[in-house]
Amino acid sequence: MIGTVLFQLSPMQTWAQSPETDLPPLILSRLTGPIEVDGFVNDPAWEEVDSLPLVMYSPVFMGNMSERTNIRVAYDDKYMYLGAVLYDSDPDGIRANSMYRDRYSGDDTVALILDTFNDRQNGLWFTTTPNNVRIDMAISNDLDSGGRSPFGTVINMSWDTFWDSATQRTDYGWSVEMRIPFTSLGFQSVDGLVEMGMSVTRRISRKNEIHEFPATPPNWDRGYAKPSRFRRIHLRDVDVGRPLYITPYVASGMEKYSTLSDDETRYDQPSNWTGDVGGDVKYNLTNNLTLDLTVNTDFAQVEADDQQVNLTRFSLFFPEKRRFFQERSGIFEYRTVGRSDRLFNTRQIGLYEGETVPIYGGARLVGRVGEWDIGVINMQAAAAHGNPSENFGIYRLRKQVFNPNSYAGGIATTRLGSKGNRNIVYGLDSQIKVGANEYLDLKWAQTFDEGSSRNDPRANGFARIQIQRRTEVGFSYRLSTAWGGTEFEPGVGFVSRTGFVQPFILAGYGWFASERSKIQFVRPQVLFVQFLRDSDGSLETQIAWLDWSLDMKSGDSHTFQLEVQKDNLTEPAELPEDTEIPAGRYTFYGFNWDYMMRFGRLWRINASTEFGQFYDGSNIQIELEPTWNLSRYLEFGGTYQFNRVRFPDRDQEFFVHLARIRTQISFSTAASISAFLQYSTAADVVSANVRFRYNFREGNDLWLVYNEGRNTDRMGENPVLPVLDSRTLFLKYTYTFIR
Repeated sequence: MIGTVLFQLSPMQTWAQSPETDLPPLILSRLTGPIEVDGFVNDPAWEEVDSLPLVMYSPVFMGNMSERTNIRVAYDDKYMYLGAVLYDSDPDGIRANSMYRDRYSGDDTVALILDTFNDRQNGLWFTTTPNNVRIDMAISNDLDSGGRSPFGTVINMSWDTFWDSATQRTDYGWSVEMRIPFTSLGFQSVDGLVEMGMSVTRRISRKNEIHEFPATPPNWDRGYAKPSRFRRIHLRDVDVGRPLYITPYVASGMEKYSTLSDDETRYDQPSNWTGDVGGDVKYNLTNNLTLDLTVNTDFAQVEADDQQVNLTRFSLFFPEKRRFFQERSGIFEYRTVGRSDRLFNTRQIGLYEGETVPIYGGARLVGRVGEWDIGVINMQAAAAHGNPSENFGIYRLRKQVFNPNSYAGGIATTRLGSKGNRNIVYGLDSQIKVGANEYLDLKWAQTFDEGSSRNDPRANGFARIQIQRRTEVGFSYRLSTAWGGTEFEPGVGFVSRTGFVQPFILAGYGWFASERSKIQFVRPQVLFVQFLRDSDGSLETQIAWLDWSLDMKSGDSHTFQLEVQKDNLTEPAELPEDTEIPAGRYTFYGFNWDYMMRFGRLWRINASTEFGQFYDGSNIQIELEPTWNLSRYLEFGGTYQFNRVRFPDRDQEFFVHLARIRTQISFSTAASISAFLQYSTAADVVSANVRFRYNFREGNDLWLVYNEGRNTDRMGENPVLPVLDSRTLFLKYTYTFIR
């Protein structure tokens, strides 16, 4: 059996590092005959391919697998294939909850994850469910998001590419075949030899059971998907060719927006019929270097953002959902501090103060040459909403140094306006693996802005040094100190604070409970972070918390957190409902409990509650997220969040209700409708986003999109707001020509 197990009595279990990474590369089988991708793993060519030796990853590492799993991976000149026969003693218990593309609803799954550039940092994740729902994702930074801390994200679920699969339900379980073109992967070939990293997994949802290859101990969160732990594989004489993908689109629709009349006495609602054409071109310059071109870029079919309740004095961050920016997006990542702050934020392109800005066109070049990661984006946006036409440039280089898990690199961004406004940024960064799980991170950046009063590093610079131990089992830590100048303003980035010095400490200790316990994993953590004003060293913000996470073998999880925060406000902070917090010094305490139910249940709910002091008052927040899979064709989901904030000494209070309702109707894996309804008392708006999609084949889609917004507090403004704030209806068709 692959893998060595070391056992230590409760409360601590540890395992040796998996020897898979020390083994010679696995010579992947080359198919000797054709494969018909029909979901039946019965083609004669499969008989000559050995099954992979899977082991149990969860709920008990190296435990006895309750069901047989037979997975084979092979390749031919143009494709990589996976064939899986997945036995199940209770075929009726197989979870196949959804038919919706890219939607994981607690289904059973089979996944193939590939580190195509063999850099031990990034990967492409291909998943199929019993309903043949295809889910593809991109992962970065060795899937490390700071352990279970709330900082960072390393899974990009908006990434899509060309591939296909087929599944079959049988009396013994189910089976699946995948076929992934090498043109969708990108890789390096040296004298006809290609080396990648590979992992395969099977999830039996109702049992919270995961089978994996290679055997990777659960010392890390989702360790089975860490590119640095993958088994290296060798392929030879792969013929990729140079396909050219040309994807034009046509779009037409109606839009109606409420606009204030010139004399500001009423709102007009003119209707406009619009039509547009544009398109994208994708070409693989080499096996590992891809050029994307876009003309008159359109994102009409993109899902609406989730409304959020902002109880801070900082701007909210919204994730990127537009497909053009997704491929190899990890190359461009340059985080500064916290979860959201970064030098490059794609939402600065094509959006201005929440409104869409037309994009004339642009180019994107991403890939790898030798040990260098390369990323280039250049896009030209039109003038809109009082903002001038602007050119955005992002240029990234990164090189492996010392060992496969270390790199050094640089990034530059430019934002140049047609009226002479400019913002230029450069940054240098490195990550050095200095031990088995220890990493040293160094960063330096500087901005140059036309509006800056000073152009010296003390005013417009940023620096950070960090040392961390990445592990879930045993002792882990993250120690860092960061500094940002008062005029550090990256024009294509996202920054919540300037003019600060930040010490940061995060430490935790995790262990696995005994095999007889209902608890699977326990992890307490402590965090201490301060933001000191760079001008005089005074305290601006201090946060300290202790949290305790419990993962259950059932798949449920609980997190309990006790937090104390100090804030020194030099000016009042505005809150919803015309409420504000006066300038002054505050210390307040809070308690939070989060509960997540196992995904595999047809009806499940996530819940959280937070209560305690809030500056000179109090806050209670309750959030519920129920999901109900009525059948594989219909899923209901929602979110309800309630906040009650009171300041009794100042006789102020407000209540905020936020509700989201999602409905997903799948007629097949090709045709679906999603409806997303939101209501927020803080914004006084009800909004709806309804999207119909018919996917004729990969790259060939028909979209019908309806958006509407309605005002719910009309009398609070003069003149009175109209009931209808906006309404749009668009039809969009795309077709991909492959040459």
